[in-house]
Amino acid sequence: MEGVYDVIVLGTGLKECILSGIMSVNGKKVLHLDRNPYYGGESASITPLEDLYKRFELREGPPESLGRGRDWNVDLIPKFLLASGQLVNMLMYTEVTNYLEFKVVEGSFVYKRGKIYKVPSTEAEALTSSLMSMSDKNKFRKFLSFVTFFNEDDPGTFEGIDLETTTMRDVYKKFDLGEDVIDFVGHALALHQTDEYLDQLCLGTINRIKLYSRSLGQYGQSPYLYPLYGLGELPQGFARLSALYGGIYMLGKHVDEIIMENGKVVGVQSEGKVAHCKQLICDPSYIPDRVRKTGQVIRVICILSHSIKNTGNVSSCQIIIPQNQVSRKSDIYLCMISNAQKVAAEGKYIAMASTTVETAEPEKEIEPALRLLEPIDQKFVAISDLYEPTDDGLESQVFCSRSYDATTDFETTCDDIRDIYKRMTGTDFNFENLKPRKNDASGKDEQ
Repeated sequence: MEGVYDVIVLGTGLKECILSGIMSVNGKKVLHLDRNPYYGGESASITPLEDLYKRFELREGPPESLGRGRDWNVDLIPKFLLASGQLVNMLMYTEVTNYLEFKVVEGSFVYKRGKIYKVPSTEAEALTSSLMSMSDKNKFRKFLSFVTFFNEDDPGTFEGIDLETTTMRDVYKKFDLGEDVIDFVGHALALHQTDEYLDQLCLGTINRIKLYSRSLGQYGQSPYLYPLYGLGELPQGFARLSALYGGIYMLGKHVDEIIMENGKVVGVQSEGKVAHCKQLICDPSYIPDRVRKTGQVIRVICILSHSIKNTGNVSSCQIIIPQNQVSRKSDIYLCMISNAQKVAAEGKYIAMASTTVETAEPEKEIEPALRLLEPIDQKFVAISDLYEPTDDGLESQVFCSRSYDATTDFETTCDDIRDIYKRMTGTDFNFENLKPRKNDASGKDEQ
């Protein structure tokens, strides 16, 4: 590992692996280290099932009724990919899709007054949905038509809305949408975590709804995709990309020290050896003195012997519980996958609930989601601290990612990647720069 590198990356979480791949494609000499013997960091997929029980200190281990342990791949931080979202674009431009296979998630649902409803995202679905009254259906149909034809480069599609002054609350008022409709539009279509967006300018939310609709239009069942064998396949795919362009990966390497001179990173010492660098990328666990805690997330992994009730017996789905439905400040998320995605034994399901912690009793906060899953064969509860860097890294050249939030899509993850990229390079993130250079690749993968 000794030598001089443009970039050293610590941790093989998805963000770090994507940035490593991008920097390698851009011609940077990259060294990538991880203290763990596996890819993924805190966002890893755990296999076999016995390892999940050990991780959560359940001494009895999995019962025989759960099948073979090697049939399980359990994500520690569950998320789905929006079919037209940023992560899919990154995968396609870098050609990492060559290493992966995806399945369409079968359903997208929203919770209202104790019941689960399919999210209506087309005019036809809106007219038949039992989620809304007939009056609300007509208003929602007009609103959805407006969003569908809206083009921020064509003022003729604005219908009198001033993008410089109009909030999303104003837009809802213009179409006379009721509170229930606003609830699922803002949280199940625009995928906002809280209601803070209501008093922000409307363009961002309109574009979020358009993204959801475009993603849904790709395959029809839902706007979400999920990789076969779990999310752990994603960082490995980008690790292969980095290695293809000369990136060196070393797992199971403990970092003794991040070496700084005059406030700027110059290298990393690992097991007595020093590698020099100009820039460093890492997750918060590697620089505890340079991050601050911003909150907590509770995630509950549940093993089921049945699909979630009232979802049409689907093999995979997402359910969003909007904050107002359970008197909270932030949403609760539920996603479910199964043997159809090659992550569970035949006839078994993995459901994962997550939310931002708001009280001193986080397990009570997640109960509305867990009630939808009963009976539960086994659950694993994790409460994680959220961190963000205390500086932008421009002076130190140490660029730290943020912790993964409670959302079950990758848009905020990609926003963080783009932000780090801009700070590192001084230029805006451009998907065209991700295209691999032909007949120019060599590399190796050390473990």
